[in-house]
Parts: sequence; C-alpha cells; structure tokens
Amino acid sequence: MTAIALTIAGSDSGGGAGIQADLKTFSALGVYGASVLSALTAQNTLGVSAIHDIPPAFVRAQMDAVLSDLKVNAIKIGMLSRPDVIRAVAEGLDAHEASNVVLDPVMVAASGDPLLVPEAVSVLIAELLPRAQLITPNLPEAARMLNTEIAQGREGMRAQAQALLDLGARAVLLKGGHGEGPESEDLLLTRDGREQWFTAPRHATRNSHGTGCTLSSAIAAGLAKGLSLPDAVAGAKLYVTHAIRAADDLKIGEGHGPVHHFHALWETSHVN
Repeated sequence: MTAIALTIAGSDSGGGAGIQADLKTFSALGVYGASVLSALTAQNTLGVSAIHDIPPAFVRAQMDAVLSDLKVNAIKIGMLSRPDVIRAVAEGLDAHEASNVVLDPVMVAASGDPLLVPEAVSVLIAELLPRAQLITPNLPEAARMLNTEIAQGREGMRAQAQALLDLGARAVLLKGGHGEGPESEDLLLTRDGREQWFTAPRHATRNSHGTGCTLSSAIAAGLAKGLSLPDAVAGAKLYVTHAIRAADDLKIGEGHGPVHHFHALWETSHVN
C-alpha cells in the first residue's frame, strides 16, 4: 500500500515554505503527497507582500475531494490565517474521522511577516489542539498561544509544553530553534508522561526558510509510513538537520533562502 500524506496549508509562491515545502518533503521521504490550499501568499525570500484567503467552503470542498477518495495515512496542517477557515478544517477532520494529524501553528513567516490574524489564535486552540495527535510550535508561537514570555532553558520549555497539554493538546513538540546555545533542542511531551529531547548542533546559515513546515511535514510522512510518534519525530529531526546543513548549496533569492529538501537525492552539479 502506498503511504499517502495530506497537507492543509498556504501556498508560498517562492517555493520555500508552505504547501510547496510540504510536498517536497513528502516526496523526498518516499510518501505520496496530496494538498488542500488554505491561502495564497505573494512571497519570496525577502518577505510576504500579499495574502489571499481561500473561502472556507472551498477549503472544505478540497478536503472532501481528497479524503473521500485517497486513503490518507497522515495529515499535516500549516497556515490557517482566519477563524472561519480553521473551523472549516476542524469540521472536515471530524467528518472524515481523520487520524495522525500534525498541527504546525504557523503564525509568522521567517521574514517576520504575520500569517495569522490575532483573533484566530483562540479559535486555533479551541478547534484544532484537541483534534491533533501532535502540535509543533516554536518558542515564539508557544509563547503567543499561552500569552506569556518566550521560554528560557529546558525548565521553561518543559513548563510551556505542559501548559499546552493543559490547553487540550495530546502531544507537544516544542521546538528550540529560536533558543540559544550550541545545540537546537526540541522537547516531545505527551499526556501519558513521555518526555524526550531531540538535539542537533546548530548550523549557521540564513537559509532556513521553511524549516518549521519541513519538520512537521516530515513527521507526518513518518506517521504515514507507520512509524511511532517518537520515531517519526526522530527521523524528521535528522532530515531537517541535514536539509539545513545543505541549504547553502542552493542559491535561491536574495533573502532567507530555503532549506535543501532534496539534499540526499540531487547531485552536486544540480545545485551549484
């Protein structure tokens, strides 16, 4: 049986994040990718210049079309910029009894441009946290969801991950890429008391566009292939680490370039 993953997210016209990054990740990891567009962005490596929201009814129509035909093994949810779109996605998940849902609460692009209207945060928490098997916020996103300061150190991260579980999440992967120190540390905390840290050496590069999208879609790919949640997270962390290390092999745009999704597949001559 072919492993299939679905991404529900916004389109990045520059190709580095969003739907485009998700589909590249699925393909690189041997998973067939389907997509539901929630928004269109006019975006490149320098920033986001415009956002066009997809009508909620059409978002739901895309979900119905895919999920009524394809045997989807995992779903990754990314940019959902408005409350009515969030509700449409939640209703679609229930209608199709979706499982293996990975929610990446995308709020701000790598360029600093906002991707989520302020009033949508509470709706995201109420409607999607309980429906997701895993949420993957970075430190600023977790702080915004909890209306608090950015966590500092392992104790701070542990406390905020627990607070997100208390809000209704089933499992939290709190990403430490925005933290300090020689290593990037991510914390997996689950309702059944599992605590696991995933670490990797930091790599100095400005080409980190799409890192969060790539990690969450890599986790979804692992779940689609039948991996346990910890194994899917471990594999995704390793994949993203190598994609960041190889990012400077790509020469894309004048700003924050993308990670290298196909670092294990492309010949060097293709990226020079």
